[in-house]
Amino acid sequence: MSNVHVIDHPLVQHKLTLMRRKEASTNSFRRLLNELAMLMAYEVTRDMATQEVEIETPLETMTAKVIDGKKLVFVSILRAGTGILDGMLSVVPGARVGHIGLYRDPKTLTAVEYYFKMPQNMQDRDVVVVDPMLATGNSAIAAVERLKELHPKSIKFVCLLTCPEGVAALQKAHPDVPIYTAAIDRQLNEHGYILPGLGDAGDRIFGTK
Repeated sequence: MSNVHVIDHPLVQHKLTLMRRKEASTNSFRRLLNELAMLMAYEVTRDMATQEVEIETPLETMTAKVIDGKKLVFVSILRAGTGILDGMLSVVPGARVGHIGLYRDPKTLTAVEYYFKMPQNMQDRDVVVVDPMLATGNSAIAAVERLKELHPKSIKFVCLLTCPEGVAALQKAHPDVPIYTAAIDRQLNEHGYILPGLGDAGDRIFGTK
């Protein structure tokens, strides 16, 4: 699984453990997800391109590096992706944002698209797709397929949690897309939920059932 990056930093693992606990409130779950997303953004953007600019320090002129945040697009898979998006934007506030609305058909577990809105000139941009859970992989596969129609420079997929089935499905469909996750859990259950997991991420972020 050379294209799968498990972010095992102690702070990431600590916060994930607190989020998994069923007694975690909506407020604390949301706050922890925000912090975790910021930490994951640090790893995901490690190979981001920089350019040199001339600046004045209080003492002299120098050449220093900056990133071009506008070339980066965070694409949130609605609705749960929003929880990761906020944390990542606090690290790269100049990034553009796209949204893909997908819901899972309860009978077939396949992804059905209902919304798609992206920035212009996607062929010049690096895309980071965010969704807390990579479970069956159906939503992720559908989202990446749609994005590839716009020919972005690169695509990465970021999730909090995944499982062997989700990783295998996404890698089979899109072997060129690296996966960044905080944990690869044991398995999927018959309802398409990750075990041991943390329940339904969307419900826990927004306080719905």
